[in-house]
Amino acid sequence: MSRHLRALQHRNYQLFFSGQLVSLTGTWMQLVAESWLVYRLTGSATLLGIAAFASQFPVFLFATVGGAVADRTNRHRIIVTTQTLSMIMPLVLAALTLSGHVRVWHVFALASCLGLVNAFDIPARQAFMMEMVGREDLSNAIALNSSMVNGARIVGPALAGLLVAAVGEGWCFLLNGMSYLAVIAGLLMMKLPPRQAAHAPGSALREAVAGFHFAGRTAPIRALLLLVGVVSLAGLPYSVLMPVFANSILGGGARTLGLLMGASGLGAFAGAVALTTRQGARGLGLWAAIAGISFGFALIAFAESRVLWLSVVLLVAAGTAMMVQMASCNTLIQAMVPDELRGRVMALFSMMFMGMSPIGSLLAGWLAERIGAPSTVVLGGAVCVAAAGIFAWRRPTFRTEAHALILAQEMGAGPISPPV
Repeated sequence: MSRHLRALQHRNYQLFFSGQLVSLTGTWMQLVAESWLVYRLTGSATLLGIAAFASQFPVFLFATVGGAVADRTNRHRIIVTTQTLSMIMPLVLAALTLSGHVRVWHVFALASCLGLVNAFDIPARQAFMMEMVGREDLSNAIALNSSMVNGARIVGPALAGLLVAAVGEGWCFLLNGMSYLAVIAGLLMMKLPPRQAAHAPGSALREAVAGFHFAGRTAPIRALLLLVGVVSLAGLPYSVLMPVFANSILGGGARTLGLLMGASGLGAFAGAVALTTRQGARGLGLWAAIAGISFGFALIAFAESRVLWLSVVLLVAAGTAMMVQMASCNTLIQAMVPDELRGRVMALFSMMFMGMSPIGSLLAGWLAERIGAPSTVVLGGAVCVAAAGIFAWRRPTFRTEAHALILAQEMGAGPISPPV
């Protein structure tokens, strides 16, 4: 157990972990309730895609600026501010829904506001991990964080399915808003050493461009970001179409939707727990490649299933593979990047992970209206298999450079120039 939980020896991470566990359960409740609300109001797969696009596309547009801000200023203060702002949106949506005045455009507008806040919150939180646990326990903290996210992903959708069926979507939104109090309290209780933020003379936009340049000229980081981006674009939007599968393909309702989403979360939780036993980044590139291929094949099989229990099993497999792939890429990138560029490079990771997904969601919703949800998911799975296969084929060409980058950071040497 000490190997699994070693990051929790740090008091600040204990506070972060416990607060986020409560808050993320509320977040997953909201995601399921929000998708069901949109589908109930409109019956449109296209609008499901638009809802996901509205919530995540601001991350793609503004995450690099958010990463530059995280490298220039106090990351702890940024997170306190963004979490406070994030609490407001679900409370407003709860008031609109419970009063019976909610409209689809309200959902889209509030989702866009939350996405803008996340563009600053996510890079700061990713970079803040190092300040809480240090380099030695960083990989374990990332794996534990993924476990926490996906533990909440199991509980949240299940609770949402029960609550939506019993009392409606508004109560899920209200509970989510209240859940932010736990993470804000944990952040305010932290005791942090003073951090010397980098106050470069250039603008945040110019510093963001510097992060692009570093990632673009560093082959292993570039390859990992591309893999994450393609899988997020083609594979992750399957979750947007879950209401269609729950209702039209499998003949269920809100509880079936909660079961399907919870199954995917259970698999992702299992994958994250498996990663907590690892120390260091050695071999994670191979894990990322195999997991990406497995994720694609699991999606293809799920799309062809018409039996509920088989669909649940396949979503568990898909969730496991997806989490191993994403967490492995996250850990490898964090191990290679110097601290003065951490916020900006992790902003690029956020762009690829969360920013490409809304574009894929929009495309998936459009395709599902024309060729059907199953065919759309099959196509996305095939693209994931191809992308991970290309990454596996190219991996030996940048493995030496990746090892040099990791060694440089472990020795405190800072950024190094990759070979031409």
